[in-house]
Amino acid sequence: FASYYGDHMVLQKKPSGAVVWGHGELGAMVTVTLSGASGLIIMEKTAQVKGPSGTWTTVLDPMDQGGPYELTAEQGLENVTLRDIYFGDVWLCSGQSNMVMTVLQVANASQELAAAARYPYVRIFAAAPARSDVELEDLEQIDLPWSIPTAENLGHGNFTYFSAVCWLLGRSLYEALGSPIGLVEVAWGGTPIEAWSSRRVLQACGLLEDTGREGPQISLWHDARFNLKPALYFALPLNLALSSSTFPHQHLSGPQTPSVLWNAMIHPLLNMTLRGVAWYQGEANTLLNTDQYNCTFPALIADWRQAFHTGSVGQTEPLLPFGFVQLSTYRHQSADDSFARLRWHQTADLGVVPNARMPSTFMAVAMDLGDERSPYGSIHPRDKQNVAHRLLLGARAVAYGDKDVVFQGPYPTRAILEVTRGLLNITYSQELICRQRDARAFEVCCFSQASPCQWLPAPVVAVGSRTVTLALSGCRMLVLGLRYAWAEWPCEYQACTLYNPQGLPAPPFL
Repeated sequence: FASYYGDHMVLQKKPSGAVVWGHGELGAMVTVTLSGASGLIIMEKTAQVKGPSGTWTTVLDPMDQGGPYELTAEQGLENVTLRDIYFGDVWLCSGQSNMVMTVLQVANASQELAAAARYPYVRIFAAAPARSDVELEDLEQIDLPWSIPTAENLGHGNFTYFSAVCWLLGRSLYEALGSPIGLVEVAWGGTPIEAWSSRRVLQACGLLEDTGREGPQISLWHDARFNLKPALYFALPLNLALSSSTFPHQHLSGPQTPSVLWNAMIHPLLNMTLRGVAWYQGEANTLLNTDQYNCTFPALIADWRQAFHTGSVGQTEPLLPFGFVQLSTYRHQSADDSFARLRWHQTADLGVVPNARMPSTFMAVAMDLGDERSPYGSIHPRDKQNVAHRLLLGARAVAYGDKDVVFQGPYPTRAILEVTRGLLNITYSQELICRQRDARAFEVCCFSQASPCQWLPAPVVAVGSRTVTLALSGCRMLVLGLRYAWAEWPCEYQACTLYNPQGLPAPPFL
């Protein structure tokens, strides 16, 4: 079998068929047998080993959830048997260091680790960080083979395995669905989206011609207090002025190099039948190609979907549900708006998902979950439980079609100026709860002689059940724009200005 098959794994249940593949002697026939706990043969498949990679592939008949089963592959006198296999839903978790953060590092870690034993039907697997200049057929290395969760393998160490966001989402999906869940972690800290993108994505977004050219390097600093490997977490470059707008031809190296993680960590998995993807990435792109993210992110989603659909012989659905975490916070008083821009670009500049450019997606807003005292740096908030809960709501609504689940915060549907009274009335899509009267939450773009846009605070003067009224006293001229929560750290912990009654924050908008 391919090196990442093993005992305790979860294969995708019906309506899809799970794809099984492996290596063998060129031209040989391989017989794959699925049998129940009693030894009763449930199905038998044959596949021929083909070149040049010497691999065989077969699609199992769609199976109901449950188990345990045994899976045997035979070629002549040789055979391999995998045991304790269940059918359920398989989710892939990818991204950078906030996805890599382990259960050991989150709030209430000891409680979360102690609870691991209650979830033997949520199975976990973690690929080791690896990069390659060419597309690989197989993973080079595995950090955690398919395993039943324990306190040890969920909290192996800081930024190693297993992903807290991935685990908390998978555990919640198991509780909500009652179905076995397989979780595949494929993540690497400090990595930009370009590293996870195929050449097709880079080409579609006009980035391919920039790759490999010599230019200023992004240098990552390392704070010894955190005792972390620099490559495994995100840090700012020493030269804060270094940005994609200043140097469009940055030379990137190591795991930041375009396509190297797609080649080594995603491409080998394309045969897998998946139910969904969870993604937490973007901090690195507040420093690199920030304003191309509205292209690279939707393009990556579309490309991964096509690649997994094709690789699984059509078993992974074409609109594979794709959930992601909108960027949280970093520096309190930063004047830089790259975090705000990146959050906006994560929605393809449309503010909410799913949308026309990003169908079958869902988003967990996290800008109100900042953690200034995090021992891993403020860019790594420890509250991953709320992140996972918000992802769960999106997954239930978008991936599983639960029409009764509210999974988005309130979003403006119209804004009307009352010029004579100096007011702006904003109507929202949902009932509003105002948790904090922040004078800088809303800003208006005022036309002035000096510049086409001067952003000034527009204080909230009234909040109705679905309306917000802003004062435009600072804006004497024409109002050209409106934005909300447009800052690197726009609100205090769980105290943004606007929420819905379900406790979901209104996302930022421009």
